[in-house]
Amino acid sequence: MAASKDYVFTRDYLDNNRINLQHYLAVQLFGYHIHPSIPAQTATSSIVDVGTGTGIWLTDLAGKLPSSTRLDGLDISLDATPLPELLPENVKFNLWDIKDEVPEHLIGAYDLVHVRFFAFVLQEPDLEKVLDNLAKLLKPGGYLQWTDIDVSSIRLEKIRPEIEADAQLKLMQMFQGNDDRLRPTWVPKLGGLFSQKQFDKVETDAKECTPYHALAFHECGLLATEVLSRNKEGEGAQMIKQMLNQAAKETRDGSFLAFTRYTVIGRKQ
Repeated sequence: MAASKDYVFTRDYLDNNRINLQHYLAVQLFGYHIHPSIPAQTATSSIVDVGTGTGIWLTDLAGKLPSSTRLDGLDISLDATPLPELLPENVKFNLWDIKDEVPEHLIGAYDLVHVRFFAFVLQEPDLEKVLDNLAKLLKPGGYLQWTDIDVSSIRLEKIRPEIEADAQLKLMQMFQGNDDRLRPTWVPKLGGLFSQKQFDKVETDAKECTPYHALAFHECGLLATEVLSRNKEGEGAQMIKQMLNQAAKETRDGSFLAFTRYTVIGRKQ
């Protein structure tokens, strides 16, 4: 399945596996599904996951919360979500684009809004409208939780200085290409943006990975490049394939790309 103008990845089984792996790595890194500062009543009432993807955050969370908890997932496409027959009874998915107006029936419907992995989807000018939309989904006193990767924090890590890493850097350059969505710098600003909007009790949790955890995230990133390469043809596709093979060798030799990751929470005033 080809990528769309609204989403740079492919929404196929390969990309679904990337999303699911990324979920488990992120939960392991941060140590929680829901930030511990969010009150228990908020965390067990009505929850929506915006940009739900495969729905993995909701389905993984469902068994950890009372079955009475309302768990909704919203996305511009539901091509990656499981069929309804496969889901817990309290998990529901519906279509909604985070940049569109909030449907009337969803205004003030939730105690917790969860957002994750939009760094390669949104651009900085989108954020004001997006934060307004997410606030509209919340009840007064409800919480917004947003987790993302700071692409601007990219650095090359090596276990020994002499290890080659040319393919790693070239792949990142090819991955980003001329697509501004793939070079975001706004993620570290999220806490300040929350405070400028209608949120208080803002907290920012910035995490650095251990080397072995960074390696796992890096190989998940190689999978993302593999997914993007499916939209290439001819010499371009062959070049990426060769570069991926070389990057995989460099990775096994002990070099990888590392990033800082953020979770930001805030309460709607």
